[in-house]
Formats: sequence, C-alpha cells, structure tokens
Amino acid sequence: MNWILLIIAGLFEVGFASCLGKAKETTGILSTYWMIGFFVCLSISMFLLYKATQVLPIGTAYAVWTGIGAVGTVLVGILIFKEPATFWRIFFLSTLIASIIGLKFVSSH
Repeated sequence: MNWILLIIAGLFEVGFASCLGKAKETTGILSTYWMIGFFVCLSISMFLLYKATQVLPIGTAYAVWTGIGAVGTVLVGILIFKEPATFWRIFFLSTLIASIIGLKFVSSH
C-alpha cells in the first residue's frame, strides 16, 4: 500500500510541476487558477510522501518520488509543452526509469 501512495505522490509531483509550467505561460485569472492547482498538487504530493515514508526507507522513498516526478515531468514536457525528444533525453530518461525500478527491488520494505 505504501508503494501505491508513493507512486500517487509522484504523480501529484508531476501535477504541480505541470501546473507551474502552465502558470508561467498564462496571465491573469488563468495563471491564478494554475497556481492554485500547483499548491493543491504540492500539498497532496507532500502528504502522500510523508505517509509513505512512515514505512518505507526515506532515502528510497525520496529517490523514487523524485524519479517519478522527473520522468513524468519530462514526458509532460515532451507531450504537452512540445519540448524536444532527443536521443540523449530519452536515453537518460530510460536510465532514470531503470534506476527507480532497481531501487524498488532492492528496498527492504
């Protein structure tokens, strides 16, 4: 269950990073709405990370959380914000995913 909470926390990290990107692109009330989304996603992400670290090792949980956020944010950047999907970006994204999976398998919980 704690791994599920951690994955959801990582997805909300993607949410707050994406909202931050959209807030930067917009103005006025629309920017305010994106910032509200940012703070909501940030709060949920932090709370779920806190809950997961009550059982999972902090180092592993934090690395997995940031990894999910990084991978998800890069994918959102490529798919939504039309950032370049170069060979090296995809290569290093793949190594990050392999590292996250590796940490999950070597974790004692």
